[in-house]
Order: sequence, then structure tokens, then C-alpha cells
Amino acid sequence: MAGLAAPTTATAAPGAGGAAPAPTVEERRLDGEVPQEILRRSGFAAVAPAFARGLGRADSYREARAVVAREGAALWRRAVDRVQGRGPARGDLSRDDDRPLYWARLGMTRELRTWEPGFGLGERQRAALLTELERTSRGQADLRLPHGHRDGHGGHGKGVKRVLLTGFDPFTLDRDVRISNPSGAVALALDGTVIDTPDGPARVETAVFPVRWTDFAQGTVERALRPYLPRVDLFTTVSQGRVGRFDVERTNGAWRGGFPDNDNVSRTETVPVADPASQPQWTTTTLPYAAITAADTGRFPVYDNTAVTEIPAGGDEPVVRPDGPTPGSTAREGGGGNYLSNEIAYRATLLRDRLGLHGTLPGGHVHTPVLQFGTGNTDPATGAVTDPEFVRNRLDIVAQARAIVAVAVSAPGTDRG
Repeated sequence: MAGLAAPTTATAAPGAGGAAPAPTVEERRLDGEVPQEILRRSGFAAVAPAFARGLGRADSYREARAVVAREGAALWRRAVDRVQGRGPARGDLSRDDDRPLYWARLGMTRELRTWEPGFGLGERQRAALLTELERTSRGQADLRLPHGHRDGHGGHGKGVKRVLLTGFDPFTLDRDVRISNPSGAVALALDGTVIDTPDGPARVETAVFPVRWTDFAQGTVERALRPYLPRVDLFTTVSQGRVGRFDVERTNGAWRGGFPDNDNVSRTETVPVADPASQPQWTTTTLPYAAITAADTGRFPVYDNTAVTEIPAGGDEPVVRPDGPTPGSTAREGGGGNYLSNEIAYRATLLRDRLGLHGTLPGGHVHTPVLQFGTGNTDPATGAVTDPEFVRNRLDIVAQARAIVAVAVSAPGTDRG
């Protein structure tokens, strides 16, 4: 596999803010052959160098922030357009691929993190610029819901229904740096699209989230979703789950299990949230799981997953409960485990409940099948970055996720207008 040299970092005379930080563990993976091949074959290899040149022309924090906001939003729009077939592909990598967005964003964050401008840039200012880049390049600043109004019963007036869907970055990259995350591909494929349902059209708006414990502890999920949950008719967080199946996760647990994130950081603790005194051990889906699992949505089976792992009230050892938690128990795994996929589901549904929307807003988590490479291409050390079966699997997962959303938003009990 052909590789490219690492992008040149934008530099100037060191500012009064002190030396720039070093790249993160996640950003250092950019130097490998696979990430560089993905960038080259998608036409995204020039994104980070162009961003560096823009930063190099900024002579104030205000100008730098404008560059960051503009280029972050442009990256998201470019990735969505590529996946949805608008404009040239600029490479032979299949359009449905989510990985160019991931690696190009890391190239941009590395440029920004290591930038030494000619003006003083304090630590908090750099952190604010990085936050803005993350927010804009992940679609979180581009959630454009159709106009509508609330009726007197907690629902919306007639018109286009509104769906909010979130995906994730690739993860477990030290195991196989070629990995793609089908939930990210779903988000790119569905962003801004309209799905026809038996009850009329539904507009889908999407965003993606990092696979990093620290970002979640700092409230990235709540900041992104809070303005929109009261305005949508349905939301679903999506992530990659088990081999060969979709799962609608019935219950989410308030526990981090410690699996390393994309920065190789581990956290084993209760999910940290605002107002922990009122924090429940469990939250539940309000997605129409019976309708979703009964529908013919595609080639993968779809399950209503009710199992959790808990420490029963008065006990001290974890117990698997196939039918969900028992009263007074302490969470150790939700239906979706105890990694960040469970955590985003827990945070989003807890936010739903704290906003008083439990009884009126369908929402929860869907796990996609694991996206697998084709036969003969499973060795991370020697395998190609893509193959026809890999592409077909991803396209089938995306199509089935779209069908699941269509069923969910039109299911009885979810019509809020």
C-alpha cells in the first residue's frame, strides 16, 4: 500500500502562550501507511495541509477561530457530499466510506494542536479552537431541522417529521487500523435526507461523536443534543455492535467498564454526569422496539436486546439478567455493554428524561452489525484497505439502518403530530 509523508505542520514564531502540545495518541496513527492511503484514495490528503496554510495566515485568535469554524464545517459538508454522491469522488475509494472524514479531521486537529502562531495563544484559547473544530467537523453545528411548532400535547404540528441520529468514529484501531465504523457511514449517508414513510416524509439530521472517555465526561453529548431533543419526533444513537445482527438496546447502564478508547485511555467508574445525586443506575429506550424487530428491514436480523449485567441490591458480585435489571440494582453493563456506545445511549436518554420528554419522545440506541472485511482480507498486517464484500456489507448496513429509522418514526405511538 502506497503511503504519503505526514502533512507539514503550520508554524510561525512561538507565541506568548508557550510551546504547543504534542500530538495525541490518536493523531500519531496518521503517520501509518493505511491512513495515508485512505486519505490519498479519497481525495482528502490535501485537507490538513490546506488547513495549516489557512492557520498560518491568521494573525489573531479571532481570525484563527474563523478559519477553524469555516474549515471544520467545510470538511463535514465535503464528507457528506462525497458519501451522498454530490461532486467528484476525487479518488477510487468507494463513496460510502466514513474513514476519509475521520483521518482528515485528525490531520486538522494535529495541525491545530501543534500550531505555534506569531501571536500569543493561551492554553484555554487553543482548547476552545480544538473544541470548535471538533464541533463543526462532526456535523454538530450543522443540525438543520425543518421549521414546525409544538402542539398542546407535547407533539409537533403537521408537516415533515424530524429525526436526529448520531454515529461514531472508527475504534480499536491498534487492532486493525483499516477499521471503518458503519454508524459513521450511516450518519454521513442520512444527513439532510428525507425518508418517505407511510405517515409522510421524515427529515434526518445527523452528527458523529469521538470514541474518547474524556470528551464524554466534559459533556460533549449533552451540549450537542440538548437544543434539539425538544424539537424532534424521534432520536437514535447508533454504534457498531455484534457480528451479524442489529440490536435495539432496551436498557442503558450508568457504568464505564474501562475498555481503552482511541487515545488508549481507560476509565472504570460510574458515568460522570451533571447532578449525580439524581443520577439513575438505568435508563430505558422509548424506541418502538416491537415494531422495529417485527419489520422486514434488510438481510440482518434485528433483536430487542433486554439483557444487562447488574450487582443486585444487597449483593456484591455482577449477575447477568437476560430480562433486564432488578429493583435497586447497580449497573455494570447495559444492553449495549459498558463502553462509549452504552454511554452515549445512557446520556441521551437521561437527557430526554431530565427534559421531561420520556412520555412523548421516542429515542434510544441501535447497534449495527460489525462491519467485516471479505474472505481472504482479514489480516490487518497484509490486508487491503477495502474490498468488494467490505463495501457491500457497509452498504447493506446503511440501507437497513435507513429502513429501521423509517419504521421507527412511523410506528404507532410515535406520531407526535
